[in-house]
Amino acid sequence: MSLIAGVFIACSWLLALAWIYLAVAARSGLRTLPDLTLAPLPPALTPSSAPDLTVVVPACNEEASIAATLRSLLASRGLRLQIIAVNDRSIDRTGAEMMRIQSEAAATLHRLEVLTVEALPGGWLGKTHAMALAAERAQAGWFLFTDADVVFAPDALARALHHARELNADHLVVFPTLLVHSLAERAMQSTLQVLATWGVRLWRVSDPHSRDFLGVGAFNLVRREAYRAVGGFEAAPMEVLEDVRLGWKLKRAGFRSCVALGPGLISIRWLSGALSVASLIEKNAFAVSRFRPLLHVLGSLALATLAVLPVVDLVVAFTLSRVGLTVGAAGIVTLLALLLAYRAHRRLTHAPAWMALFFVPCVAVVAYAFFLSMVLALARGGIVWRGTRYALTDLRHAAGRW
Repeated sequence: MSLIAGVFIACSWLLALAWIYLAVAARSGLRTLPDLTLAPLPPALTPSSAPDLTVVVPACNEEASIAATLRSLLASRGLRLQIIAVNDRSIDRTGAEMMRIQSEAAATLHRLEVLTVEALPGGWLGKTHAMALAAERAQAGWFLFTDADVVFAPDALARALHHARELNADHLVVFPTLLVHSLAERAMQSTLQVLATWGVRLWRVSDPHSRDFLGVGAFNLVRREAYRAVGGFEAAPMEVLEDVRLGWKLKRAGFRSCVALGPGLISIRWLSGALSVASLIEKNAFAVSRFRPLLHVLGSLALATLAVLPVVDLVVAFTLSRVGLTVGAAGIVTLLALLLAYRAHRRLTHAPAWMALFFVPCVAVVAYAFFLSMVLALARGGIVWRGTRYALTDLRHAAGRW
């Protein structure tokens, strides 16, 4: 047997065993995540003029979704909210929509404040600046940082805040329900969530001895003292992955982070077509490697290997040679492990296990988008997001290590 054949066999079986490990770990670990919808509805908090929770909603050109987000927040029950909506240099009707909804807030127990950012100060990303600005005006003991296209069920925030207090947590992420309109979107979203488990084991986030951490832009609930202790967004004003970075900083500082599920409590339409993942990853992916090209290329190759190697294993199996049959068996084991992994993630994805049949094309799209994010950033000398260009030199200088 040649050296190349030996390496091929070893890589094929290492990948198969790795997927088995991931599938088994996810099957047992994800079962332990609490579901907030299964707990009794928490009692209403004692009436007070002070807010129980400050919700920060940054928005840049979100006229199509901001009204639904703010109205869902105003419909919240069981607690009193201070909602701070930030119109971050929008050139559409986002600001007008915010002001229109603000007039409706008088009929509720909640208070809606609208802040307008006319110009972005140097050394800031638009979103981090908007959230830091709002956090300065926050009055509650808990902050929720969310996005302008998220819709909340009436009892979502009361359940989440009650759960965080019961656990004596400092940071809570409630995994959002991703709305899908097609089979392709379902396949892409379920594949992304299965892949994400290679980076973070959700069931280990609450373990103070693990390195697993999490932050989600749709729902980062954090205790005021913990947010201040890690320096808030002012400590990383040009962080592209500001939601993840906040989770990392809190975990690293010794604060308690927790993850919960809540099907239907927090909903977001994340993808508009399976291929839209390319535009979404364009901004964020290069930041994962902290804007280091060599590391990013290696990551792109790793993703491509996940997609290509099992297919090559099964194709080579048809040669009926000893090598072919050996790697073919590895390919079959990988496919079975993928089916188990997708089944284990059903609590997150709500997708059937047979979605694993779309694994290869979905990962190929992700690998392409991941690599493209670096190419575009290098070609442009930075990233362009919501009409603003951020220089690559500034982003590299500001990016901290994970």
